Amino acid sequence: MDTNLVMYQEEFDRITQVLNRLRVDASAKIVFLVDKNGQQIAGAGEIDQVDTTSLASLTAGNVAATDGLAKLIGEKEFSILFHEGRKDNIHISIVGQRLILVVIFDERSSLGLVRLRVRKASAELERILQLMESKAREVGESEQASPFAEITDEDIDALFSE
Repeated sequence: MDTNLVMYQEEFDRITQVLNRLRVDASAKIVFLVDKNGQQIAGAGEIDQVDTTSLASLTAGNVAATDGLAKLIGEKEFSILFHEGRKDNIHISIVGQRLILVVIFDERSSLGLVRLRVRKASAELERILQLMESKAREVGESEQASPFAEITDEDIDALFSE
């Protein structure tokens, strides 16, 4: 799977809508999406209250370390991680094997509600990812076709004979 997908404004807006809806439906404080390299893609909620760059990077590192643990015991991956704190909790899930969905919530919500809402949001995000991949393939195929493919030898001869 290509790791360098191009996200257009339309997909970014759809992702942001999904994250905003998830934040409200799950009664979460913060919801954000990062890639497995630790780059934040989009966020919703009280994101100005945390260092999102560090959080995205550490989340990706956490997922990478957990992937290593999974492989050690013969699992492909652990698709869901949960960290319970005194006040805040973090629910981390893998979306489409390439993105990490992070939900930070407190006592206003519950793990059960977050898991239920994340499942629905993940399905929507996977559909958006699939659209992005098919767009990337279409663009890639059109770029592979030579811009000179429709020029004939006669066209070239005519150009130089004038």
